[in-house]
Amino acid sequence: MAVGTVEMEKKQKKKRRVAWGITGSGNRLAETIETMKQINKQYQTETRITIYLSKAGDQVLRFYGLFKDLKENFDKMRVEVNSNIPTLAVQLQSGKIEFLLIAPATSNTVAKIAMGIADTLLCNATIMALKSFVPVYILPCDYKEGVTATQLPDGSEMKIRVRKEDVEHIKKLAAMDGVFVLEKPKEIDHVFQKHFKLEEAS
Repeated sequence: MAVGTVEMEKKQKKKRRVAWGITGSGNRLAETIETMKQINKQYQTETRITIYLSKAGDQVLRFYGLFKDLKENFDKMRVEVNSNIPTLAVQLQSGKIEFLLIAPATSNTVAKIAMGIADTLLCNATIMALKSFVPVYILPCDYKEGVTATQLPDGSEMKIRVRKEDVEHIKKLAAMDGVFVLEKPKEIDHVFQKHFKLEEAS
């Protein structure tokens, strides 16, 4: 009886996994990382966040001087080798991961997912997650059509145009079953509340 109780407690304390994918977007990157650092501290007893970097994501993090900060605040980081390695898609299919978050997602990644192209680690993982009924949350670097500003590594700002074509891909994503599009990094906190906080209160 006591042994069974101990085993049950161990299972209850077992951390549930979240996969966080980062692509090669400098826009919203620093803000997203700060948000995720706070979330990681807040939910550290319940979750284990593993970071999956696209090849471009790895390059951009170093370019912005954020790689060290990320490594110091998160236990596990994996860098894309190809569309299947590391084995993120397999883990999503096997039900080992609660949800997949891609933040920020480049317009290239958004377009590929919208079109069903799976030739990168995070695009392939997204499609496999959806096939396995695992929810996917995506924060596009571009959200609304028009002119916006992005911060460069030296702190200066650069104006960029968000094209109608980019927004059309985002709309297509939002209409996909199992995909949830986020507008701002702060919305990521609501995602964790949805998956973890409500369960605690029940």
